[in-house]
Amino acid sequence: MIPLENKFDFNMLDLNMLQMYNKTNTNILRVFGKYSLWLFFSLNSLYSFSQNLIWIKIDSGLFFSEVRFPLKSDIGDSKVTILKIDPHFYNFKLISAKEKNEENKTLKEWSESKSLIAAINAGMYQGDNKTNAGFMKNYDFVNNNHLNNYNTIAAFNRKDSTVPEIQIIDLKCQKWEELKDKYNSFTQCIRMIDCDQNIKWRQQSREYSMSVLAMDKNGNALFIFTHSPYSVHDFIYNLKLLPLYIYNAMYLEGAAPASFYLNNKGLEIEKAGSFRFGISGEGDRGIAWKLPNIIGIVKKD
Repeated sequence: MIPLENKFDFNMLDLNMLQMYNKTNTNILRVFGKYSLWLFFSLNSLYSFSQNLIWIKIDSGLFFSEVRFPLKSDIGDSKVTILKIDPHFYNFKLISAKEKNEENKTLKEWSESKSLIAAINAGMYQGDNKTNAGFMKNYDFVNNNHLNNYNTIAAFNRKDSTVPEIQIIDLKCQKWEELKDKYNSFTQCIRMIDCDQNIKWRQQSREYSMSVLAMDKNGNALFIFTHSPYSVHDFIYNLKLLPLYIYNAMYLEGAAPASFYLNNKGLEIEKAGSFRFGISGEGDRGIAWKLPNIIGIVKKD
């Protein structure tokens, strides 16, 4: 059974509307009739959620937060995990098992072997369990030289100071030919939020765990993860309700392979995905998958 709150089209609301409705319930009672009390409390819940983001400082330039979405998933705790990374303090590493003919590893295993503070998926991969689904290049190593129709490319390890240390290149807003020689590391995947902060994913019935890379308007990178399955559209919408000031975002991986790992200053967090149907089924309990390609961070000297 679908909970009542899942049936309401929250896409018709923005934060200004939530604030307006939060201040006056008289109009809500008049307009929405028998659903007024439910709607009033739902709007209050959403407004509270949008303000309820608490950052835990782990180290200089590294902040962690975890918050429960108001739109409940049928599986798990409905929480989103966020790691905010200031690139002035951290270097980003693109690691591919294919580069040195290594075995696939879980994020924890990759982090231990490569001395990483945190890690997330670098993108979806092909049937050979090694090759990225989109373009991927790390310095002189090319994992996949094919630029497909995915519209975002994460770029880092810049060659000069004329570009940000890390960015998500939007191929519909920016010129690839001008940027492809500005960085050493690239990984391509699917656009979620474009350069105008629009949702670029149509509503679908399928629901997934997800790992996501985003950039905020201050130039911080965000590693984002949810174990609880959502449709990608609903996940993006809920994410935009939070005061994250997201500039753009890209989908990295979904379902059981989606993963997140952090181990720094005594805080260790390992998370893995699930899938409502298909790959791992509802019986999945978030067992970490061995992955071929990951993005990790290390602190600058």
